[in-house]
Amino acid sequence: MTGGDYRYNHRQNRRVTRTSRIQRAQKCWKKPKNSWPTWKSGSTSCGGGFDVEGKQQRVAELNRLTSRPDFWNDGDKAQSIFKEQSGLKSVIDAWEKHRSGLEEARFFLDVAKDEKSEEALGEAAAKVASIAREMAQTELAQLLGGPDDRRNAIVTLHPGAGGTEAQDWAEILLRMYLRWADRRGYRKEILEYQPGEEAGVKSVTFMVEGDYAYGYLKAEAGIHRLVRISPFDANSRRHTSFASVFVYPEIDDTIKIEINDADLRVDTYRSSGAGGQHVNKTDSAVRLTHLPTGIVVACQNERSQHKNRAMAMKILKSRLYDLEIEKQKVKMESYHKTKKDIAWGSQIRSYVLHPYRLVKDHRTNVEVGNADGVLDGDLDQFIQAYLLQTSEPAGS
Repeated sequence: MTGGDYRYNHRQNRRVTRTSRIQRAQKCWKKPKNSWPTWKSGSTSCGGGFDVEGKQQRVAELNRLTSRPDFWNDGDKAQSIFKEQSGLKSVIDAWEKHRSGLEEARFFLDVAKDEKSEEALGEAAAKVASIAREMAQTELAQLLGGPDDRRNAIVTLHPGAGGTEAQDWAEILLRMYLRWADRRGYRKEILEYQPGEEAGVKSVTFMVEGDYAYGYLKAEAGIHRLVRISPFDANSRRHTSFASVFVYPEIDDTIKIEINDADLRVDTYRSSGAGGQHVNKTDSAVRLTHLPTGIVVACQNERSQHKNRAMAMKILKSRLYDLEIEKQKVKMESYHKTKKDIAWGSQIRSYVLHPYRLVKDHRTNVEVGNADGVLDGDLDQFIQAYLLQTSEPAGS
């Protein structure tokens, strides 16, 4: 055996020994009990931004309310309390998980120092990076404190002027949002789809179901601009297209919206697009027009006209609720932004694919060079920046 072989085997044995020590440490490590300091609400770097102490006190108050004999006398109020309780507990549980993970990372860091082990140091670094990502998501959720933020979202896309080019852009946006929903594990359902004459969509409405779906997607409401070499131009010229995104919270039975039948015009028609022979051969699609406001909604995804009407009514209630909130000036600023003309100068975000590739949000100035990733649903950095920006005035 040569000296080189001996040195290699000796180092290999040291690596095996260190690996086995780390594996034993991972098996033996237990979550410490009450070994960490109490983090007060004043320190945002140590969990104070979560105000854990205040949330724990509120949970205790809600627990006392739920244990009262007359708690279920008001069913709507009881559901509201349970919803608040669940939200608070999720934040507390997340904070406890982050804290425990940091203790585990500190443990591996101590092992790395004692053993001079790069592997243990890597374990500590990986753990800290994972916790940082999880904390960013938890902090982002804390920005969503609006009364409707936890609701499902109803999204409507409309192409601007430009015919096929704009309609194709609207369909690209549809795919982008559906991919974003997939990334977050949300359920999505297309409620109404009007295909373009050559390509793309004339109009599409879909629902995204999941915790805080509306809270996140409200950041996308506005005009979106695309610059690219048009695939529909035989001369391969550069074109600019626009599409509008409208986002509304889904309204459940806890919010009462009264709609007079005399204020409605109901039209039925044959649905378009895929959906089976029955869908396309019967007048199952429903369009509702609310005469006092001029709001028009439609649904065609169900085979039954009755089900389509019920879903259309749900969309209409969401639209009327959103309109009422705007009238009360609770969301007046976002209302003005989303009601601009679908044209140059009113966009909230630009997607430039030629002569360079860049996506820029004009509200927050966030820029991303990976345009393909954004169009594939990587929107969180834009949403987070917008929520941070809009939360600052509320907290000042």
